[in-house]
Amino acid sequence: MDKGLSVLAIVMFLALAGCTTAKGSFCAISSPIRLSSSAVDALSDAEVKAMLAHNRKGQALCGWAP
Repeated sequence: MDKGLSVLAIVMFLALAGCTTAKGSFCAISSPIRLSSSAVDALSDAEVKAMLAHNRKGQALCGWAP
């Protein structure tokens, strides 16, 4: 096997393993953040943004329902 082809194959396998590991670990240890409306009102804009990003990531990766 050509050295360049070997390096390309290793990079591809590492990239695929990285995607699988990240998806599995996030879904295994995370859950949706659900707050009451009064709790949401007390959050800063940055905290709301972070919570929405977390829930959207879980929706995309883990199939969480909104």
